[in-house]
Amino acid sequence: MNEAMSNKPQRWHHPGGKLRELGAETLTDAELLSIIIATGIKNRPAEEIANEILEKFGGFRGMANQPLEKLLDIKGVADVKIIRIAAAFEIARRIVNEVLKEHEEI
Repeated sequence: MNEAMSNKPQRWHHPGGKLRELGAETLTDAELLSIIIATGIKNRPAEEIANEILEKFGGFRGMANQPLEKLLDIKGVADVKIIRIAAAFEIARRIVNEVLKEHEEI
């Protein structure tokens, strides 16, 4: 690699790289969800699967109010991906509960 190229910022080619270089707040909902999904299937990248999920449920809030088994209807989503998504929602739920509890104590 020549010296001029090494001084340029690294370009990202996937949401994980974008998150690392530009910060989580710069990612779209689909990009964030595709990181959790991790892998796509043949001819269907994770970000495309994430977009379909978000469209089907109307976003994260809509997803949170549905049984995650409904994700099985989406091509490219199986048990491992559902488990990852369920874990992410549970982490978010616990954070919200901690914040609400702290505000009640004040």
